[in-house]
Order: sequence, then structure tokens, then C-alpha cells
Amino acid sequence: MQMTFWQAALIILVVALGTQLTRWIPFWLFPEKKEPPKAVAYLGRVLPAAMMGLLVVYCLKGVQWTAAPHGVPELVSVAVVAALHKWKGNVLLSIAGGTILYMLLVQVVFA
Repeated sequence: MQMTFWQAALIILVVALGTQLTRWIPFWLFPEKKEPPKAVAYLGRVLPAAMMGLLVVYCLKGVQWTAAPHGVPELVSVAVVAALHKWKGNVLLSIAGGTILYMLLVQVVFA
């Protein structure tokens, strides 16, 4: 069955509305002048670090430590990301630098 123009337009509209609502609701629930609940403030402090830890675990979960190259590209890239972030404090620079280095290592050096 082929989708009509109006079905596609409705899907795009609903997705755009859902996306915008998820961006606006926190500002409606917690305006600048209103103190957020303690649970929300706590989550705001601990979740960024927890998510970074989760991403590191996810990135390293498929590494074969017992087979060549024994996780060397991954560990070097993680170290470079940490060093770049400590040096410059720029998340985009850290992620981009680590990603570019990792791609070079797995496609050129350890290919």
C-alpha cells in the first residue's frame, strides 16, 4: 500500500510536534524562577557522568581483548578523548578527535 501525501504530511507534523513538546515541557515544568525538585536537581548532577560511563562501556563491549590488536585502537582513542577533554574542555573536540584517531587506527594502522 502506498502512502499518500496527506499521510506523509500528518506523520511529519506529529513527529515535529512530539519533538518540540519534549524540548518545551521541561521549561514549562521548571521555569527559571521556580526551584526544581531535589530529585530533578540530583539527576541533573549525576546523569551526565553516568551517561558518559555508559557510552564508554557500550563502545568497549565488543572489543576482543584476546585477539590482535587486543583493544589497542580503542584504548588509545579513549585515552586521547580523555586527554583532549582535560586539556581543552571541549566535548565536540574531544569526541571528534577520538573518533578520527580511532578510524585512522582501525583502517590504516591496524588494518
